[in-house]
Amino acid sequence: MSPVTITRALALAAALAASQAALAADKVRIGVVGSATDVIHVLADKKGFFAQEGIAPDFVSFISATQMIAPLAGGDLDVGGGGPSAGLYNAAMRNIQLKVVADKGSMPAGHGFMPLVVRKTLWDSGKVRTLADLKGLKVGNTSKAGSGDVTLDRAMKMVGLTFDSVDKLYMGIPQLAAALDSGALDASFLLEPTASNLIKRGTVALLAKGDDLYVNQQLAVILYAEAFAQKRDVAQRFMNAWVKGARSYNDALQDGKLTGPNSEEVLQLLVENTPIKDKEVYRTMIAPAINPDGAVNDEGLRQDYAFYKSQGWIQGDINPDSLVDNSFAHRSTQILGPYKRPGQK
Repeated sequence: MSPVTITRALALAAALAASQAALAADKVRIGVVGSATDVIHVLADKKGFFAQEGIAPDFVSFISATQMIAPLAGGDLDVGGGGPSAGLYNAAMRNIQLKVVADKGSMPAGHGFMPLVVRKTLWDSGKVRTLADLKGLKVGNTSKAGSGDVTLDRAMKMVGLTFDSVDKLYMGIPQLAAALDSGALDASFLLEPTASNLIKRGTVALLAKGDDLYVNQQLAVILYAEAFAQKRDVAQRFMNAWVKGARSYNDALQDGKLTGPNSEEVLQLLVENTPIKDKEVYRTMIAPAINPDGAVNDEGLRQDYAFYKSQGWIQGDINPDSLVDNSFAHRSTQILGPYKRPGQK
């Protein structure tokens, strides 16, 4: 057999093997909203981590994470993500079976990616320069009884005020940005990269970084549908791919920003897969922290739950720990080994 024939035969065999692997892969339906933290899913796909684990990702787009709850409960979605709000615990008490299985965005020191911003005109006039200056003003947030309300409560207590010292308005991120632009809002919590984009445009000024208000807050989590979690093999392989993606993302971080090794690849994927197309905004924003070993911050979830209960937003009693299953993340760390930054021995 000639060298050319051998080469063609090997190429055909490789193509056939790849085709067979694709056919054998387990389809996993994954909810996404086009947020910055969805880049982990994209990394896991583009870098072949899903393929390595025999996972065929089927990305399903949603306008907001809250819209994922019903399809997760009904078995039409396997994996979702979003904020661990009061609604999550109320859903659990209605026997909607979900599991919190991994970190999808948290705020350790240096990663306050949900900052509190104020309209630039108020900042420039000197009317709002401190948290105390917000008293009686209109402050925006993405959803009532969510993580942002917990952070607002802590911010107000820092300056001797209460949760009710401000006039609270709730709307989606695009609407919050528009309301700040028009003057309908005085200040707002915003997720990155929207906050940095508005700061760059001169619409708002930074009043406080998220980690200065609530360090280590667990802002977003990966959710498994109960039926999917019970498929231990495929659910574990999905987590292995997610953790590999999270580690690739962490390789790109340096001092809380996407300026480290591999950052250009991550920046390009963000531009391609999220609404904001300015790479410089992503390069300068406060980057979300995502645990490279996967597990969520249980204590942060307990603290948020206690606040929701104190406000009467949770109807009944439930142990917040009952929703958390870090076993998949812990197993991934056993399989992959502890995370090490590039160059770390």
